[in-house]
Amino acid sequence: MNNISNTALFSLSGFSATVNYRVTLFSVTLLCYFLIVMVNMSLILTIILDQNLHKPMYIFLCFLCINAIYGTVGFYPKFLFDLLSDIHVISYVGCFLQVFIIYSNIKVDYSILVLMAYDRFVAICKPLEYHSVMSVRRTTVLICLCWFIPFCFDVLIVTLTSALTLCGNRIQKLYCENWSIVKLACGSTKANDIVGLIIISFYCCHALCIACSYVQLVKAALRSKEGRRKFAQTCVPHLFCLLNVTIALLFDVMYSRYGTASMSQNLKNFMAIQFLVIPPLINPIIYGVILTKIRHRMIYLCRTAFQRLKL
Repeated sequence: MNNISNTALFSLSGFSATVNYRVTLFSVTLLCYFLIVMVNMSLILTIILDQNLHKPMYIFLCFLCINAIYGTVGFYPKFLFDLLSDIHVISYVGCFLQVFIIYSNIKVDYSILVLMAYDRFVAICKPLEYHSVMSVRRTTVLICLCWFIPFCFDVLIVTLTSALTLCGNRIQKLYCENWSIVKLACGSTKANDIVGLIIISFYCCHALCIACSYVQLVKAALRSKEGRRKFAQTCVPHLFCLLNVTIALLFDVMYSRYGTASMSQNLKNFMAIQFLVIPPLINPIIYGVILTKIRHRMIYLCRTAFQRLKL
């Protein structure tokens, strides 16, 4: 096959199944994007405006919402444009930028969820040490690492993949995804595979840390009524969000690595984008409904805004 590693465009073939109902999909997607931005911005502003919420758990939640908006920016604008377009292509640079944003968004999401699990572990299992362990300085450092490490990983991923010689430009998805580009390579992809396994192992250790934290949390919660109350109020929403993100990612990994040609294109498309739709929309709703302080503060802000509009 011809070497086209310097091609200017990648073709996104996933849109072949959207032609007959593109207007409907555009409307639903635009509404979904609006809701994601609205619910996440509502939570961000609620936490920023209320001094009582300037605590590690709520700060981590604020950055989780910021990351959700960051991740959707890498997907929704281009996806909405492509739904109404007759030509579904993306530039070489634009493709790798999309890979970087989407992949770093996933990693930052998981890193913040690990921090939230650690925060709850210290708060419930070691309450007397909480303020010294989760100091302002340490919280700041941990948040910076949550963004810095994923960004470094994804610079490495994009650098390795962009160095490959490609023998095709057809991506079987609705957006650019690293594994789909690697599969277009003419030569060896051992370096990509090794780095990919190292990064996956690193984030599997994250999952192990969360599991260990929750074993200790459950033990501590069972010892007292106050422990059970704290667990129900702050750990249950975290568990829901964690399961939400994990299940969504597993679907995507299963589709990317083990999807078969016998699957319908519509099912492939759903499996490819559900982790970009469900977690950023559902997670802030879960926290907004279950966390009492946030729920009460949001209701108060809404009432205040409504009264001012009436005046």
